[in-house]
Amino acid sequence: MPTLYIIVPCYNESECLPRTAPVFRRELEELTAAGLASPASRILLVDDGSADGTWEIIRSLHEGDPAFSGLRLYPNRGHQNAVMAGLMEARERTDVTISIDADLQDDISAMGEMMKKHAEGFPIVCGVRSSRETDTFLKRFTAQSYYALMNLFGARLVYNHADYRLMDRAALDKLALYHEEDPFLRGLATRLGLPIATVEYARAPRVAGESKYTLKKMLKLAIRGFTCGRCKPQDTPRPADPHIAERLFS
Repeated sequence: MPTLYIIVPCYNESECLPRTAPVFRRELEELTAAGLASPASRILLVDDGSADGTWEIIRSLHEGDPAFSGLRLYPNRGHQNAVMAGLMEARERTDVTISIDADLQDDISAMGEMMKKHAEGFPIVCGVRSSRETDTFLKRFTAQSYYALMNLFGARLVYNHADYRLMDRAALDKLALYHEEDPFLRGLATRLGLPIATVEYARAPRVAGESKYTLKKMLKLAIRGFTCGRCKPQDTPRPADPHIAERLFS
């Protein structure tokens, strides 16, 4: 059974995390019981320089249950840097990672299908939204235009995929060769030269709190998508993130 690390970026999630952390824990137990993940698997909560009590909640979860690990970044580095920090921290500790946001809008039950796809030989498995029926017409139109433009500029994105993604050790080792300061992970994942599978799921409303993706952040992400096509791998893995302020591991 592979060791799995579930990577969860957290930014000001003090309202959301107490509700979703038990859900992450139950899913990890189910994956272990089904023989899809080893008992050494962990949930790695990455605090991206939160200004509320998020880190205190992560510390409390870790102290109460060794299945929860923690990584604290300071100052706020942005969603993509938080996910990358978690992936790189887990790279030497695990066989497989699954990144997913703390709000659980992405269907956590799809993890089982992701692990099965990995067992079939896919080092990368992308969670893909099955529909956008709950979106407004404007949001659907802008999303379709966004993916069309990204592919036109060489980003080669998986349609309706964000950052709900399985990556195994082989994929992480290749990802580590990209040293971008502000990575665009959904674009980099398709540039690693590895087979990619997809798993469809229905996206749900946030459990609590508000989305951290402001219009400004979405525009910034779009710009990174445009430049992703020019990213080149280096000869050596990226150095340790100097913005990691604290680690909690058992």
